[in-house]
Amino acid sequence: MSRFDRTNIDIVSDEVVWKGWSTLRRVVFDYGRDGHTTQLEWEVFDRGEAVAVLIYDPRRDVVVLVRQFRIPVHLQGEAPFLLEVPAGSMERGEDPEKTVIREAHEETGFGLRRPRRLFSAYMSPGAVTEKIHFFYAQIGEADRVADGGGLDEEHEDIELVELTLATALAMIESGEILDAKTIMLLQWAALNREHLAD
Repeated sequence: MSRFDRTNIDIVSDEVVWKGWSTLRRVVFDYGRDGHTTQLEWEVFDRGEAVAVLIYDPRRDVVVLVRQFRIPVHLQGEAPFLLEVPAGSMERGEDPEKTVIREAHEETGFGLRRPRRLFSAYMSPGAVTEKIHFFYAQIGEADRVADGGGLDEEHEDIELVELTLATALAMIESGEILDAKTIMLLQWAALNREHLAD
């Protein structure tokens, strides 16, 4: 039995501080164990759930990535146009597989036939609620059914980038790929390389 099995968490208040595309909450809670209770206050950024997909063409040994602007990276003083796997937020109650097919089509123009669900992960659980569902999809050149580039009404400005898997993996080490979900999926591909064309 872990000591955490004896922990009590009681929410005292849960206040919406700001609401826009996402929600910033101020949560006050009592955290107690073994007769000792401490009242804590945390800010929580509520982002819901999301999907991310590694798209791979085994015939050409190419991964399909997108480059897009990220204001938080710009505010950190770094080049803000990140290379990433296609990804997007889920609507409440939406099926992750349907979401990943939609997002891949919007961003890359590829129609995914059979995306395979790999795993799920919280990306920054100390402050953000977002849980990402990770997928892998195999494509061929005939699966390119649209231009991609994102949606005009969402002011998306997305560039399609195709790289060999080896090049993409090397770009993690060189610091040219900094996005965590992209690194996770590329490393999954490196570990499962012999099964990518199954």
